[in-house]
Amino acid sequence: MGSNVTKAVVLLSGGMDSCVAAAMALERHGAGNVAALHAKYGQRTQQREYRAFKEIAEFYGIVRQLVVQLEHFRAIGGSALTDKNIAVPEDKLGAGAKESSIPVTYVPFRNAHFLSVAVSWAEAIGAEEVYIGAVAEDSSGYPDCRPEYYRAFQELVRAGTRPETKIEIVTSVITMKKSEIVRRGLELGAPLHLTWSCYQSEDAACGACDSCLLRLRAFAEAGVPDAIPYRRTLAVQR
Repeated sequence: MGSNVTKAVVLLSGGMDSCVAAAMALERHGAGNVAALHAKYGQRTQQREYRAFKEIAEFYGIVRQLVVQLEHFRAIGGSALTDKNIAVPEDKLGAGAKESSIPVTYVPFRNAHFLSVAVSWAEAIGAEEVYIGAVAEDSSGYPDCRPEYYRAFQELVRAGTRPETKIEIVTSVITMKKSEIVRRGLELGAPLHLTWSCYQSEDAACGACDSCLLRLRAFAEAGVPDAIPYRRTLAVQR
């Protein structure tokens, strides 16, 4: 079908990856056919991420928005992002991958919750695609960011929706390096300056958590400055 007749739901966390995924959805569908979904799930930087979501949606003129409260993640715990008794690791980029372990910032099965809401909304409004900015290789190593996870979820969507419903899960940046995501975002004119990636700070990014280090390395490899404020920007090793 032509891009002027299809709709898409974009999971827009406010981070860099989801912003670029949104830019790709907008390039295909146009702002009038893209709906933006944001989840507040009790994460440390919940308000700052929400602000980023609103500013990105406003930048693109996305009118149809849905913000959901998934506060049960805080009650479930088990992650440094939702439990303040678990420290966010600093200066440990790559340690998890080398040890074949899952970082403590992994939120148990989080993306299934996000996708379930997105698919429900997509089916209700007649959208045919759901975009999520998951990244597999050049990331923190979360199990719910792997391609096989989304292939399995795609089968769940097919089995659990109306027979006439056709919804595709689009993981448009999943195989990209973070630096490639930065470059693609710049090509599309994505507002990367409005995005927020830090796991633990809401005023200036800490520059020490996994997410900050991955972002700093990405911009360095892309050869462009990152416009968001940091408390520190030490040299990032590959």
